[in-house]
Amino acid sequence: VQLQASGGGLVQAGDSLRLSCAASGRTFGSYSMGWFRQTPGKEREFVAGINWSGDSTYYADPVKGRFTISRDNAKDRVYLQMNSLKPGDTATYYCAADHRNRVMNIRGDYWGRGTQVTVSS
Repeated sequence: VQLQASGGGLVQAGDSLRLSCAASGRTFGSYSMGWFRQTPGKEREFVAGINWSGDSTYYADPVKGRFTISRDNAKDRVYLQMNSLKPGDTATYYCAADHRNRVMNIRGDYWGRGTQVTVSS
């Protein structure tokens, strides 16, 4: 499956952004999806995960209550709604697909190119 993330940009603290990840090539509904982020010099970290059907989600503590992951299997897309953004959310955000049905420990069987999110104070 091919993945392409989009929707990043430069925003101010407190603003919102919605990231989108478009998938193609395989049956999208058979992949759990995750969002990860990475800053220079640091390891890529998990942000949020969603299962095959979209009825179960899981979030990393730093984004819990502010970010919402969702998916539209009819459109082969997964989204990350990011509210109340903080400078610490600045990173390159990646979407990943995992062929196992889970929301935690998402493994990136497939990765998309990242999209940059920059939050100014």
